[in-house]
Amino acid sequence: MEGARRSTVMPEMPSPLLVVEGVSPNQSSRDYRYKRSEYAARGIAEYWIVDPILGRITILEWVDGFYEEKVYEGEQAIASIIFADLKLTAAQILQAN
Repeated sequence: MEGARRSTVMPEMPSPLLVVEGVSPNQSSRDYRYKRSEYAARGIAEYWIVDPILGRITILEWVDGFYEEKVYEGEQAIASIIFADLKLTAAQILQAN
């Protein structure tokens, strides 16, 4: 995402309800591992990992002290606990610029 502004969840900020991360080339370990631990420590209820390289959306939901992971690809409809009325597919999100 060349030219995109980078936003960071800072420790002094209240925890957001939802975080959406885009996987960066050569940073997938950071995006899939490190941030999971960081967001778990903050108790973030839901976060999405948008991976255009693998063509999938991973949604992690905070349930009983752990993240439950669901992976969506292609025309699979996204299910969000935060935005229950959301009507998007993985393909629609991945095609957005």
